[in-house]
Amino acid sequence: MIFRKGELFNGPGGLSLAAKNSKIIHPLTGEQFSIEHVWSNDFDINACRTFAYNICGDENHPSVICGPVQDLDIGNRDTLPEIDCFAFGFPCNDYSQVGEKKGISGKFGPLYSYGVNVLKEYKPKFFVAENVSGLQSANEGKAFIKILSELENPGNGVEYEITPNLYKFEEYGIPQARHRIIIVGIRKDLVKKGVHFKVPAPITPDPQNYKTSKDAIENPPIPKDAFNHDIPVHKERVVQMLKHIPPGKNAWYEGIPEELQLNVKGTRLSSIYKKLDPSRPAYTVTGSGGGGTHMYHWKENRALTNRERARLQTFPDDFEFLGTKEAVRKQIGMAVPPAGAQIIFEAILKSFAQIPYDYVEATNKLQLDFLIEKENAKQLKLF
Repeated sequence: MIFRKGELFNGPGGLSLAAKNSKIIHPLTGEQFSIEHVWSNDFDINACRTFAYNICGDENHPSVICGPVQDLDIGNRDTLPEIDCFAFGFPCNDYSQVGEKKGISGKFGPLYSYGVNVLKEYKPKFFVAENVSGLQSANEGKAFIKILSELENPGNGVEYEITPNLYKFEEYGIPQARHRIIIVGIRKDLVKKGVHFKVPAPITPDPQNYKTSKDAIENPPIPKDAFNHDIPVHKERVVQMLKHIPPGKNAWYEGIPEELQLNVKGTRLSSIYKKLDPSRPAYTVTGSGGGGTHMYHWKENRALTNRERARLQTFPDDFEFLGTKEAVRKQIGMAVPPAGAQIIFEAILKSFAQIPYDYVEATNKLQLDFLIEKENAKQLKLF
């Protein structure tokens, strides 16, 4: 069984690479379950080029439609053909823990609704939606209830059994402390036929077994001529400051000489000039581009290369990011770790093949029934 996939907000292709690599063969029947790309969309021209080059083999592939999602003719099978499954990592800018956190009332907050329209028009058999953990608290929790409700009942007679869960990717073999809400939806008529998705069990639940940043970057060594592996060059003052920062510490480390300390008033972000701890997973890779936020090597007094950042995100070395260094850094930081997403896609395929797999209970406080009950209790306290 081949599931034809559509995707919105495709980014550089983390979700799609995971889907492409996910293949399950039924041990009794020999039937193969897999996913293939049909169409996708993103506003970022560099992300579209990267996606098309690596997923489709041509950076100008016509199946990757670059432009505002608002301009898509959702439902038009001539431009957006029929699909069986759907993926969308809708923009997280307004839900992130960093920034103004405007939530659903911000510029990017409402964009999830285009994903709902795809569900309504195409009625795919399953979908995967991804966003930051801050989504659950946006607009005092009301935004998350609205989003889950619309994903469960997008309209036009289609309904989904949704399973939201907070995935801590370091528990899934990813060398990075990256926590994301991923919502899996299975069409309810298929649920009635025995297709039941469960959250796949972590493969490295014990912190002692977490994959470290050092292991990800050095094992195996990155070839010097690898794509996106230009060594950053810093001003001498930055290099001197970095020499005084131990692994795992940042620009506010008390051992930095006064003449090299940053003169910053107000909020002091913990990620500023923060070096990796080689014995632990990396802190979260982001797409930010400000000075001091590029992630720093534990031993060499420099920022990471984009290829090293891509290693932390589990992209293979032959995955070539296109664009300027800054554009590539943004793409890598905004992506979904493909090795983590693959575990989820494979669990979905096993659910359709009805092959047993190890699972855990989904995060209770993210379930729609729990959230509605909590909201009702909060409203009652007002009277």
